[in-house]
Amino acid sequence: MNSPDYNMMRKHMIDSQLRTSGIADAAILTAMGRVPRERFVAADRAALAYQDRSIALGHGRTLNPPVSTAMLLDGAALQPSDSVLLIGAGSGYVAALLAGMVAKVCAVEENADLCAAARVNITALALENVELVEGALLAGSNDATPYDVIIIDGAIDQLPEDLLAQLAEGGRLVTGQMRGPIAAWAKGIKRDDGVVLRQYADSEIAILSSFAKKPEFVF
Repeated sequence: MNSPDYNMMRKHMIDSQLRTSGIADAAILTAMGRVPRERFVAADRAALAYQDRSIALGHGRTLNPPVSTAMLLDGAALQPSDSVLLIGAGSGYVAALLAGMVAKVCAVEENADLCAAARVNITALALENVELVEGALLAGSNDATPYDVIIIDGAIDQLPEDLLAQLAEGGRLVTGQMRGPIAAWAKGIKRDDGVVLRQYADSEIAILSSFAKKPEFVF
């Protein structure tokens, strides 16, 4: 049985999924055409890596579909000089994409097994501008604050003030946002210590349960 031609599958993803969905940013297309998405999922799911679908990573976490990831990056308006805080590193795929697009990436992951897998993947690809931090997603990382961009790779119900404080004034924030049962990518710019998020793309987005609203106590 022949091994999958991942290079061809990656090219097909670019041409038939990303370009046809309106993704035209050359840096995004280059990064997603270069990074081997198949290595960031379990070996028995590698053949599914370039389909327009999400893939379970285990531990209640999911790798978003390729088009959804491209939309996330597109909303961030990334610049080569940016310092980026990535919340929800998972197995490291988005961090690997960012590594070729910006100056520095700090990627936070709270699940120890996923963080270990991300570290293996990032090391194997020799991505020296990525720092992986194992810790609570809600806490972010103060190692290189303030960040030019904060990217939350998943849908959330609420944005913690402690995390927002790590974003530079005038910095960009992109996250998945729940709108009833539907998730959408949303973005905003920090002004006067606050961010007004504007939804810009409906998409299939994994939910980050760490950011769920706590139930209110009712007498």
